[in-house]
Amino acid sequence: MRGIFAAGVLDSFLDKDFCPFDLCIGVSAGANNLAAFLAGMRGRNYSIYTDYSLRPEFINTMRFLRGGHLMDLDWLWEITIRELPLDTAHVDAAPQEYCVGVTRVRDGKVVYARPEGDNLAQILKASSAMPLVYRSVVKLPGVRIEDAGSTVLGDSETYVDGGLAEPIPVREALRRGARTVVVIRSRPMSYTMDTGKKHRLMRFSLRRHPALQQRLAERAERYNQTLAYMRSPDRVAEGVQIIEVAPPESFESSRTTRDIDALNRDYERGLQAGIQAVQDWK
Repeated sequence: MRGIFAAGVLDSFLDKDFCPFDLCIGVSAGANNLAAFLAGMRGRNYSIYTDYSLRPEFINTMRFLRGGHLMDLDWLWEITIRELPLDTAHVDAAPQEYCVGVTRVRDGKVVYARPEGDNLAQILKASSAMPLVYRSVVKLPGVRIEDAGSTVLGDSETYVDGGLAEPIPVREALRRGARTVVVIRSRPMSYTMDTGKKHRLMRFSLRRHPALQQRLAERAERYNQTLAYMRSPDRVAEGVQIIEVAPPESFESSRTTRDIDALNRDYERGLQAGIQAVQDWK
């Protein structure tokens, strides 16, 4: 639900016809926000955050305690693809290269899927399939998967949330040749991830997937290292500029926020941040 801020930022970019990018990379909620942006569908993700995601069919604590999903991505994807279908033809026709980070269950490694036509929805589900809160893994048959410069089909593998292995995929952007990178955050600038959190319940839920357990244990350190990497003076010496667009300290939304007023305020914060980002760019 913290992705409501990025939804506002990207809707502002659409309002201003602002898309000076050659490459768009997203993981988890960020990948979904980017898909609507590249489809030119202003307000699609706002509707998902403030309507569909608040329905009891999506987040349901009692269902979770009985062994089901806390967040039912199957229901959310089915209803939103039917009622708010993504314009996949528009996404495919966009001049920007677009890739989505997913975490491969077998080895816990982040790999990048290339959306093409009708497989976009399944790729977005895989990138959003956070262990524990969504108890399934996702298959990507026929999807092109890029792994360390080689491309394979995802037929024989299963995947989960891309943010588990790579919360902020800025290194991948630089590996692909980017030199000016805009990172749209879901946390205020001052935020660092608490490395002391044990995630005991999630670790237990991953007991059959040791590689994912290891990624979970490393996630906070990886996140904080990426922030330090982005902000290092060495990036300037390398000819790299990294621009962070982050929520203000007054940001209210959490992972499971159900308060429509808080979500609306954070969406508005995203809209204003997007306007400022366009002005700063110019």
